[in-house]
Amino acid sequence: MGFRQHLPGLVTLLVVGIAARSLATLIGINDLVLAIGMGVLIGNLVGIPPWAVRGIENHKLLLETGIVLLGAAIAIEELIGAGPLVIVLVVGTVAFSLLLVEAIARGIFGLRGRTASLLAAGTSICGVSAVAAVGQVVDARGDQLTYAAATIVFFDAITLVAYPALGDLLGLSAREFGVWAGLSMFSTGPVAAAGFAHSPEAGQWATVTKLARNTMLGAVVVAYSIGYATRKANDPGIRRLWLQFPKFLVGFLLVALIANIGVLTPTSLDAIGRTSEWLFVLAFVGLGFEIRPARMRESGLTPVAIVLCAFCVISVVTLFVVRTLL
Repeated sequence: MGFRQHLPGLVTLLVVGIAARSLATLIGINDLVLAIGMGVLIGNLVGIPPWAVRGIENHKLLLETGIVLLGAAIAIEELIGAGPLVIVLVVGTVAFSLLLVEAIARGIFGLRGRTASLLAAGTSICGVSAVAAVGQVVDARGDQLTYAAATIVFFDAITLVAYPALGDLLGLSAREFGVWAGLSMFSTGPVAAAGFAHSPEAGQWATVTKLARNTMLGAVVVAYSIGYATRKANDPGIRRLWLQFPKFLVGFLLVALIANIGVLTPTSLDAIGRTSEWLFVLAFVGLGFEIRPARMRESGLTPVAIVLCAFCVISVVTLFVVRTLL
């Protein structure tokens, strides 16, 4: 009887999710942002029918499961294969970007709360996936996730067009351009596309560098989880931190470990990746159902301004370092 009460809402998420992914493919928009948008539209114009409420409430569980399966995409071989210098650049860039975005958001723009952390994660690691993962461990609201994800996707679109042109204008070699794009652009898809738009060699360097950067996701999510748990706890002892710690991150790390010891076949890894993508879409539809636009208007264009400032600094600094060291 329990599952039957959840089934109508889960079917609703699936139907809207299928529509979102199909439409995203057709018009070339990020499917997660479109999934949230469709959820917001339906939730505010039609509302959530009483018979669908229980099933739609499962979107948090779907998101956590998707994050667990996302561990299979963490390729330690890519990190090792990038070479010692690129690894140092990746670790340094991620740390610098996190601190820079947090400092700009909180110190200059006065943006408090979790949105600053979501923007920092999306900018520093792997775009919307990092926003979703960090958002789950810091208990971010749906509107905060939406704004952060939409801001990251906005910059993905701009850099995808601008970077190949800048690479030609600056006279960067294939290796320089690939590593620069992999260090400073946000999401994996646009990084690879921009790299191969420059040259096949640049595409390979961009992809490897970006995948190496993606391997930092687990460490950053754990750090944010501990940081926010400590902030909330009156007694930040080990036991208290464990009670506050999101247990699904243990699953994420276990899946990453299993994926990297060679137990799973390429076909299995591909199936896990596709399942994770679908779970993210369904979860973001559910997030959209809970969003009320009035809350989003409070932030205005502040997230865009924050990421613009941080991105300009990150892109210039990484370009200088790449041209100096490579």
